Order: sequence, then structure tokens, then C-alpha cells
Amino acid sequence: MSAWIEFGRGPLFRLAFCLMVLGLLRIVLLTVVGIVEAYRRNSDRIVPWKAVARQTLGWLVPAGRLWRARPVYSTTSLVFHVGLLAVPFFLAAHVLLWRGATGFAWPGMPQPLADWLTLLTIAAALGLFCGRAFHRGARALSRLQDYVWPALLAAVFAAGYICSHAGLGAKAYQQFMLVHIYLADLILVMIPFTKIAHCVLAPLSQAVTAVAWKFVPGAGDRVAATLGYANSPVWVAQARSGAAPPAPAPKAAAKELVAK
Repeated sequence: MSAWIEFGRGPLFRLAFCLMVLGLLRIVLLTVVGIVEAYRRNSDRIVPWKAVARQTLGWLVPAGRLWRARPVYSTTSLVFHVGLLAVPFFLAAHVLLWRGATGFAWPGMPQPLADWLTLLTIAAALGLFCGRAFHRGARALSRLQDYVWPALLAAVFAAGYICSHAGLGAKAYQQFMLVHIYLADLILVMIPFTKIAHCVLAPLSQAVTAVAWKFVPGAGDRVAATLGYANSPVWVAQARSGAAPPAPAPKAAAKELVAK
């Protein structure tokens, strides 16, 4: 079993890491190419880049939006993501693993802090699972992977914590370590092919929206005509002031305007 552990933390880890990096790099390149192509083809090239950067930063650092809707769930998600990034990258044992795989490393976090973050991450993963399972709105929008990912990540963290703190015999320690290592390698391979790819797409999402989601010239007039408001350009202002909007034009007239 020791040979399987060394294989999982050595060649298999390097393979999984390379697949993850190449897969995420492919997604980023395709997204950037799509943004450039959409910008090149669009006749409206006015993009509020400052607003895009501000909105992107607001999504990446969501502290101001945590308490607007489902505050407990949002805070749990933030704790989960902090632990999910901090422990794998800054746990001392993981830093040594990264050094052996890549040739470079960085300072690790204190062990007590890593322990608390591990336990918080496990609890947060279970909280996210329950938040989706028992909330009607979230359950309606959730897919299978929305339940699999929190459970899978909680299992990896739990197996690693047990290996570090439980008084296990040699055989039990190897079994839990095997589960920890191979599940972690599986997660690395799965990242580019699942919703977790948003870890690299999130900074680009606002740019995609600003560049690609634009109406074609004249679309607004055609929409107004289709709705029967072609001859009533002030109906929006009237509606905002509390006045009743004018009656829609006959459908025949609207179709004639659209055809023109």
C-alpha cells in the first residue's frame, strides 16, 4: 500500500495537476478569444471598462453583498471557499508536496490555524449541502454535481484531518491516506470539466456580459413596436410617474411597423 501512496502523491499528482492547469488554460483562452471576437464583430464597441472592473471586484470580494439574501448560506459559502483555498496551498505537508512536484514552495501556515480551517471547511461543506437540499429555491436550481462537490471535498478534508490527528494504526493510517490522496487527485482532474471551472472564469464573466450582450441597432424600436408602443415614446416616463400607460396599438399596425 505504501507504493500506491507514493504513486498517488508523486506521478499521479503531477499528471492530475498538469491536466488541471492545461484544462483551465484552455477554458481561459477560449473565453478570451470569444470576447475579442465578439468585440470585433460588434458595431457598438462602447464598453464601460471601469464599471466592469468594479463589478468584477465586487463579485470576487462579496463582503458587501453577504447579508442581502440568505446571509447564513452566503457566509457559509465564503468560509468554505477561504478554507478550500488556504488549506491545500498553505498546509505545511502540502507545501512540501508542492515542492516535490514543482520544485518551488512558499511558507506554510501554523498547524493550529490549519486545523481550525480544516474543521470549518468540513462544517461549511456540510452546511452548503444542507442549504441546497432543504431550501426549495436552491433545490430547484441544483444539479447532481452541486451535491457531489461539497460531499467530495468534505471527504478529502476529513480524511486528511483523521490522518493527522487520530491515533491510527499503520494499516488504518495508510487506508485513510490513500483515500485522501486519490480523492484529491480526482478533484484536480475534474475541475476543468465541471462548474468548479468558475475559479478562473469568474474574473472574466463581467467582461463577457459587457462585450457580448448588446442589442443590435434598431432592436429597441422593434421591441417597442412588437409590444404596441411604437407611437408612444413617453410611456416609460408615464409609468414611472404613476400614470397609466397608453393602450397598445392594434396588432396589425404593430406587425406593419415591424415589417418596415
